[in-house]
Amino acid sequence: MATHLQREIENLKKRILGLSALVEDNLRRALDSIERRDAALAADAVDHDFEIDLMEVDVEEECLKTLALYQPVAGDLRFIVATIKINTTLERIGDLAVNIAELAILLQKSEMPVVPFDMVGFADKARRMVGHSLDALVRADTELARVVLAADDEVDDLDHEYCGKLRETLEAHPEQMDPIVHLLQLSRFIERIADHATSIAEDVIYMVEGEIPRHSVKRAVAEAMGIGGSTPATRRGSAEPRSS
Repeated sequence: MATHLQREIENLKKRILGLSALVEDNLRRALDSIERRDAALAADAVDHDFEIDLMEVDVEEECLKTLALYQPVAGDLRFIVATIKINTTLERIGDLAVNIAELAILLQKSEMPVVPFDMVGFADKARRMVGHSLDALVRADTELARVVLAADDEVDDLDHEYCGKLRETLEAHPEQMDPIVHLLQLSRFIERIADHATSIAEDVIYMVEGEIPRHSVKRAVAEAMGIGGSTPATRRGSAEPRSS
């Protein structure tokens, strides 16, 4: 039974890594189509999403079959649970890549607004977060996963900055409303990709260490505030009842 389970787990590793490669490649196509204003490359990214969707369903079915047949425990169970979550997250990144590619097709028809912001660098940070989170998955590298977690706030700040500059540009050039609205959508899609990369990194940490990072942060905050692990009696105080 154990040998069969390990064989299934190795098979799942190959499948989730194959899906990771497809998603990462298609995200690169989509972002490159924005930078190059290349509608043909964008259409290619849209077409590749079908393969990603099929593989996502295949991985989920294999995970559920393995859970039902072998009832894994401990590290094997964590791996399968993390794989199910990462599988869903990868499919969502794939959908966002399609959304970006569709924006590239729309933007190719318009004159791009001049915005004092490094949009390409912003997108590249999110793309690197995805790459690092998937490298962390391949290597079971929690240190690299934590690098991804630390990068998320920077991408959030860049999203806020870019949207602010786009709104300023819209006020100055209302005739460019359509492409500016598309770029606002693009910024939000890039920010969501970074969030999904963070989710994958959290799942890698859970898979390797059995720790859910966001729960450990909440626990640390609670302890710092003096409320971690307290009981109702502790919160009410321990004073002796007054005698009548």
